[in-house]
Amino acid sequence: QLQACGGGLVPPGGSLRLSCAASGFTFSNYHMSWVRLAPGKELERVSSMDNAGGMRSYADSVKGRFTIARDNAKNTLYLQMNLLKPEDTAVYYCAARSGSYYSTLRALRPRDYDYWGQGTLVTVSS
Repeated sequence: QLQACGGGLVPPGGSLRLSCAASGFTFSNYHMSWVRLAPGKELERVSSMDNAGGMRSYADSVKGRFTIARDNAKNTLYLQMNLLKPEDTAVYYCAARSGSYYSTLRALRPRDYDYWGQGTLVTVSS
């Protein structure tokens, strides 16, 4: 399973670091993504990383502000979020997928992934 945490209320321009702890499967075999659901909007894949941690991708909306990382020894995925904007307000989910990393870049919905976390709420507001 996947357990995300680290969300909260932060003012515009602030920072947060999300964590996602994995258990029950071999974390280092899975590519990982952060996917968010903002109020009134559709799911958006924010960032992905391959299983070895050598490849990263970001949505244009967060590029230059968010950084994805993973520690395979600790079975944990991270998302460092800087320069947060009100439009970053969303529930953030971590998700794991086996197979091709490039297919992971097209994966968006829970059914596209092998594991899907419970989500953590990030609210950016003054």
